[in-house]
Formats: sequence, structure tokens, C-alpha cells
Amino acid sequence: MNGAQSLIGTLVRSDVEVCFTNPGTSEMHFVAALDHEPDMRAVLVLFEGVATGAADGYARMSDKPAASLLHLGPGLANGLANLHNAKKARSPVVNIIGDHATYHQLLEAPLTSDVKAFAAPVSQWIKSSPNGAEVGHDAAAAVRAANSNGGQIASLILPADTAWTPAHDYGVYRSPPSREAPPAAAIEKISALLSNGKKTSILMTGQALRSRGLEAASRIAVKSGAQIFADTFNARTERGAGRYGIKRLPYFAEQIVETLAGTEQLIIVGSQSPVSFFAYPEIPNYLVPEGCATHVLATHAEDAISGLEAVAEEIKASQNPEGKMELIRPDLASGGDIATAVWAAMAHYMPDNSIVVDEATTSGFAADTFLANAPQHDYLQLTGGSIGIGLPLSLGASIACPDRKVICGHGDGGAMYTLQALWTQARENCDVVNIIFSNRKYMILELEIMRVGAENVGPKALDMFDLSRPNLDWCQLANGMGVHAMRASSVDEVNQAMAHCMGTKGPHLIEVII
Repeated sequence: MNGAQSLIGTLVRSDVEVCFTNPGTSEMHFVAALDHEPDMRAVLVLFEGVATGAADGYARMSDKPAASLLHLGPGLANGLANLHNAKKARSPVVNIIGDHATYHQLLEAPLTSDVKAFAAPVSQWIKSSPNGAEVGHDAAAAVRAANSNGGQIASLILPADTAWTPAHDYGVYRSPPSREAPPAAAIEKISALLSNGKKTSILMTGQALRSRGLEAASRIAVKSGAQIFADTFNARTERGAGRYGIKRLPYFAEQIVETLAGTEQLIIVGSQSPVSFFAYPEIPNYLVPEGCATHVLATHAEDAISGLEAVAEEIKASQNPEGKMELIRPDLASGGDIATAVWAAMAHYMPDNSIVVDEATTSGFAADTFLANAPQHDYLQLTGGSIGIGLPLSLGASIACPDRKVICGHGDGGAMYTLQALWTQARENCDVVNIIFSNRKYMILELEIMRVGAENVGPKALDMFDLSRPNLDWCQLANGMGVHAMRASSVDEVNQAMAHCMGTKGPHLIEVII
């Protein structure tokens, strides 16, 4: 057995069963070792940002890590943006990076780089494994690290000679401690605050947005009168008919200020105090109302659900509060805004237990209106602000949940970052409906350039947000990668395309001309 075989065997024995990879020469022993582990599923992608984004989507839906395998520093660099998003989502990822043989690193070969320095900003754990005898134990430690602290990026660097030198055993994986419940003092403090008569808002993300957390939060809200909000962008929210709904904080800073106006105490559950996405002239960036006190019920690493349930019990909240969302399948639109018609058709046709991935940006403002009462589904969002994760997230979610329909709403500009994910969706027979909102521009940047107060904005500046000349042809792009595609330029065509794609196994792509 060599180091690569020990590494993969350890991963499998540690319940890491999928590897998203775009390998290179330094990883060939790892690739060869795949044939010795039938329980490791290897998924080829054509760009490293797809590998890291897919690992994120897999982790969000399986609640366990996948591995990503990247080629040296440049391959890692190509995957950094979606590792950033995964870190913000607190997704567990075992990120394996091939490197030159240890003795070759001294020669400054063309692909030599400081891999640790590249990995540091997006990793909570980093180690370069020194030899084949130790790599299995390092792999087990990486899995443990990935599963710790509410989910982390664990980057394990694999020099080529570590992969090919002898190994004698597999690493032994030791599960990290389970999430601890918030301390009793925090439960008592928050419970007392909820009865002091002050206007209270509760801001939640992460684990708290699973169905049990939402139910406990609703119990608290009904009993205490507190307002319950989710962050603007969340890794995963369980919602739809039969579950308790939750409002998200809006995107724009001034809207958040208006939403939280009058709040005297803000209770944080797995989140942080709200701040603006960017800084803007003469607009607040720290969005907690002046004079409002902030209190933490649970950190992201603590068991937020048990904390919410304990508070609900402490304040003697009703066991079965009203407020569960009723199933409402909206009528199909017959006219009006075509982007809005997409969300109506999605809620009309989507199967129960779907997974919705939303990177629609400016075309996604109607999503909450129609999906709140849709059939039960999981809702995944862009968490770190780095666009181009929607298609890879959908790929990873589909690999994790092959029996569930995945529906991805994506802006055309962001989708171009990682359109290679379509090829892997086809190769892996993923049941994904990709909806590309094709307004042929970076619309959000047209809004942002005005909001930041840029002066004398003229045609040259606006041309930097324009995606025409030539127009992207998403149907041809998708067909060229093996994905069935349809174009919709009217509301009726949206409805027809959605009916077909929702009722037929995918992958599919619908290009919606905005």
C-alpha cells in the first residue's frame, strides 16, 4: 500500500465517500488509487471552482464532508472563490491539494508555489503530509477538523512523493465532540430578556433554519411577541408547506435599518450582528439600531436548535403554535414580469422535497413571495458573495440527494463563471433544472455603481456591465455540454418550459430572456 491508497482508504473509513476533482500530474497516484476503493465515488469536473462549489453543495445537503482534489497552487487558486463561499456557509470540506514531491519543491519548477499561503485565507485547518506512513493519520485528522466547530475547510497538502511512498495502515478517524448546547446561563438570560417588555428581534442562520429550529423560534415568537428573522443569505433553509416560515433581512442596508427600526434588544442565534454588504457613502454599515443591546443565545458552533427549544420551554411557550405555512400552488402567470413568472411557475410545478438553489440576484426578488407556501423544499443561497456557485452547488446537492429534483435559478453573468458544471451534471445524470435569467448584463452592478456614489457614469463605464455583443447563447452552450436546453422569451414559453422540465428527469436548462 502506498500513501495515496492509505489516504483514500482512510477517507472512506471516515465516511467521506465522494471526491470532486480536476487532477494533474502530481495527483496521479491518488487517481490510480481510486480503483482500489470501490466505495469512493470520483466526480470529474472541468474547472476547480466547480469542484469546490460542488463539495459545498454536497456538504450542505448531506451534513458531512466531500473531498475536493486540486492540482498544486494554481489549481487551488482556481477553486478559492467557492472555498470562500463554503467557509462562509460553514460547510465541512476536506480539501486535498497535490504538490510537487518534497525534494522537487526546492528547484523552482514552473508550477512551484506557496500552497499553504494560497490555502490559508479559506482554511481553518492546514497541514502538508510529510510521508506515506503518516498521510492516513493526517487524512483522519483533516476529516475530524472538517466536522468540527460547526463545519470547517480542512486543507491537506499531498506532495507527490507522499502519495507514492509506502504506507502501512489507514488512519483512525475519531469523531469530534458533538455540538454543545448553549450554557444554562445563556438560556436563563435570554428567557428573562423575552419577558422584559422591550421590542425584541431574533436573528438566526445555520442550524437554526432547519425545521425544528424554525418551530422552536415560532413558539418563542408567539409567546413573547419577538420578531424572528433569518440572515439575508443562508446556507440552507428548510421551508415550504407544513413548516414554519421566516422572513429574511432584505439586501440593501437602508432596508435593514427600516426593518429593525425600534428594536431595543437583538438576540443572535448562530449569526452575527447585521452589517451592510458593502460600505456606501452616508449609509450606515453597522445596522444594529442605535441603543439596541445585542445578546447571543448560540454561536455557530453550538447546538442552536436545543438552545431555542430550551428557551421555548423556559418561557412556557405553546407546544403547537399556529403559523405553519399552508400549501399554495400559485396560478401560472398569464402576463407581466417574466422573471416573476418563473418563480410562480416553479412553485406551481415543483415536486415535493425539491432542492432550490438561488443565485438569481436581481431576478430573484420574487422568490420568497412564491416559495414560502410551495411544497416542502430546501433552499440554498450564495453565502460568501462570490458569484458563480449556483451551478456547482446544484451539482453537489444532486450528488448528495440523487432522488430529489434540484432547481437552480441563476443570473447569466454569474453562471458564466462556472458553466463547466453543466458538463458534469450531464455526465453524472443529475436531475437538475438550471434556469438562467438572461438579461445580458451584470444588472446588480448597474444598481451598485449608483449606490456607491460614483460620479460621471457614462457609456464606457456602463459598457463594463453589458454582456451583449455578442449575446450569450445558453441553449447552444448547454447542448454542447450534453444538457437539454429550452429558450423562453415570453410568459407562456416560461410556463411550457417549466412544465416539461419539472416533469422530466434532467439535467435541463431553461434560458429565460429578460
